Amino acid sequence: MAVQDGSYERLRAAGCADEVAYVQACLRLFFAPRANITDGLADLPAPRVTAAPISATNVADIARLNKVAVFLLKALKHAPAGAVPGELSGWLDGYRRRTMSMNAACIGDSMAIDRALRESRVDFVFLKGPLQQHLLYGDHFMKPSGDVDILVSPARFGQAREALRAIGYEVAGKSRSVWWVRFLGEQHMVRDDGARASTVDLHHRLQQPGSPSPRDIDGFLRRKREVEVAGAVMPVISAADTLLLSSISVAKAFFNREPCAGYVCDVRASAGRLSEAEQQRVLDHAAGQGLADTLLLGLRAADVLLGATSTLLSDHATRILARIDNADLFHMVMAPWLASLRWPQRRHVLWELCGREPVRYLAEAGWAASADLSRRIFERPATVEPARGEMIKIVGGAANHANER
Repeated sequence: MAVQDGSYERLRAAGCADEVAYVQACLRLFFAPRANITDGLADLPAPRVTAAPISATNVADIARLNKVAVFLLKALKHAPAGAVPGELSGWLDGYRRRTMSMNAACIGDSMAIDRALRESRVDFVFLKGPLQQHLLYGDHFMKPSGDVDILVSPARFGQAREALRAIGYEVAGKSRSVWWVRFLGEQHMVRDDGARASTVDLHHRLQQPGSPSPRDIDGFLRRKREVEVAGAVMPVISAADTLLLSSISVAKAFFNREPCAGYVCDVRASAGRLSEAEQQRVLDHAAGQGLADTLLLGLRAADVLLGATSTLLSDHATRILARIDNADLFHMVMAPWLASLRWPQRRHVLWELCGREPVRYLAEAGWAASADLSRRIFERPATVEPARGEMIKIVGGAANHANER
């Protein structure tokens, strides 16, 4: 169920074609730092940047919603003088400082969780968050992470929950329902020591109903690798699974019509590390998990947003959702609030992501229908109203921003 930020209406009303194009150019500059920021503007699917001044506030909104503000900050270090809208640098610096504080706390929480689960002999793996960011970008502080995501086997879900309770975490009320535990396959657990709240998202599934899920969840645990953080060795998912999980996140955002450029950047960063032989193995791996077309959606989104790479993966990606042209797909990724977008029906997207296989499509559609019925029974719908505090104001380099999810 999509939750729209109050900024959507402001950005929809403003149009922001120039600002959207500016953010895309910065992302391309991040991945190709020797390029000039103006080089990417000639072939953008969005309208060309004009002589009209760029709104720093709208750029900040777009970057925050897509979770790419730190990417912009790093890219603009390579930009020529005068390429940065007034006041944007101060806001980006403030965002970076807040991200560093948030992610440092997240790393500390992760270390405590790691100890608790190891002591309880629960096999688990960390998903997303600062540990993944360091593996992809060499930096723990690329995107804000306000909670810790961990995956366990469905058979060990209850044991993991009790291990977390032993160190002070309790299940958040909204995630106690059948819909959360059975269909979303996760629960939020919160620990509040009075100084700050710490949140864990405990998963035994990796995709919401309505989009294909991996066939073998336990495989993510078997293939895990370990990274060292402050002297502690901690488990994270494999390189191939990182690419798959990033693509799953893109598909989830696409179904929910949420901005997802940050996840698309993760797809590009993951794919960019693979040799041609490794790319073929990833394609085979995705097919084995039933996620071949989910992977292709993530890859095509990366090519549209950041430029095609002329690789084996890019060659395969061109066929997915071919009825959606590049301009529309670009805006669906970065600016889904646009009223002009012609979104495909969700069942058509599911049909494609199921490889146009009738049996699998019917199974996934049935699961989604059951999940929707469960949500209607067990979940009270909440009306999300834009709050005044949601509006970004560039004052003193500080602003609210969304956590990485």
